[in-house]
Amino acid sequence: MKLITRFAYYSVGLFFGIIILIFFFSGKRTSCDYSPNDRVLKNIRQKNLVYKAETIEQLRAAQIDTADMRKVFQIGNVDFGASNTSLDSCKLYVIEAEIEHKELRIKVENCTHEARIIETEIK
Repeated sequence: MKLITRFAYYSVGLFFGIIILIFFFSGKRTSCDYSPNDRVLKNIRQKNLVYKAETIEQLRAAQIDTADMRKVFQIGNVDFGASNTSLDSCKLYVIEAEIEHKELRIKVENCTHEARIIETEIK
């Protein structure tokens, strides 16, 4: 087979492969979350967030609203060393992020149907 024929077959296959990928990844909910950090944050984002009363007061005093908290679950980093993932009922995760020049450290209980924000530290 000539080199030009091989190149033509390769180009046609590449073209159709790109079209298929564009079709699959054009959905709004499609994402490639392969790292453990991304999988945990995505799992928490998909659940209802429940805030403790003290947490709401701390966030209000620091002028951080729930939209900023949702952003934490998109850009945050999970500290697996400080987290307790061996629990059966609700796993405890520590998430760190920087929002509006403030460092946040959040403890989240990730249960099957909801995620509870149990503690926040604002620096």
